[in-house]
Amino acid sequence: MTRTRKNYIYLLVLLPFLVVALLYEIVPLLMIVFNSFMPENAIGFTLEHYVDIFTKPLYQKAIWNSIRISLVSSLIGIFIAFLGAKAANSAGHKMQNAFLTVLNMTSNFAGVPLAFAYMILLGNSGVMIEFGKVYGIDALANFDLYTGTGLTMIYVYFQIPLSTLLLIPAFEGIRKEWMEASTLLGAGPTTFWTQIGVPVLLPSILGTISVLFANALAAYATAYALLMNNYALLPINISGMFVGDVTQRKEMGGALSVVMMLLMVAAIFINNYIAKKNRKVGR
Repeated sequence: MTRTRKNYIYLLVLLPFLVVALLYEIVPLLMIVFNSFMPENAIGFTLEHYVDIFTKPLYQKAIWNSIRISLVSSLIGIFIAFLGAKAANSAGHKMQNAFLTVLNMTSNFAGVPLAFAYMILLGNSGVMIEFGKVYGIDALANFDLYTGTGLTMIYVYFQIPLSTLLLIPAFEGIRKEWMEASTLLGAGPTTFWTQIGVPVLLPSILGTISVLFANALAAYATAYALLMNNYALLPINISGMFVGDVTQRKEMGGALSVVMMLLMVAAIFINNYIAKKNRKVGR
């Protein structure tokens, strides 16, 4: 069988996937971008939606809240995940399998069920809130889940298992011989990880942060179930443009969607730039 014929067979096998990607990803993306430059209830070209997004306080606050919560939850998540992945890598085979099972289970516990669970624990009459009131723990008794801080805490919850699962394979690249050699040269564990371990893992860490940032930035169900429309977030604002009770503003929704996609792309480019710069310094 010639190489050309093999290529045709591969393309034929990939055809269903390409059709699905075209119909459900590429075409909707192009339509969103196209609609974002159209005036409402008219035909033409306008930048008015983008001007509104970057000048009106409502949309500015939504962008800032989304970036802040996504960034904070990603950084906290990656820090805890680093410790968890390191522990999993050092554990025995059975313990590692059990740990991975728990991570897989918790990583799928998100959305509305996660918000409802936090309401039971830390809502206005939640179990932990009542516990704090009974035993005089003011920080716990006065905790308000229905704020940006509460939402950030929930985001951290589903960021940790995802980032840990992504980091565990990266620790396979840390050789025990490196640790033994650094110990023989008089370096302690802290020196090894700051000078050797973390720089080696940095590309994986930055890549994971990009995934976490995009994951948090686009998260919708958890935030809406907890706060509904009472907190300014990009995903909630976008949803309101397409399923509004009174009117639908698909053009503005398209512009907000484009802004959110650009934020994701910007985060990826920044991480890639830092990783590339780090490689040059390492050489």
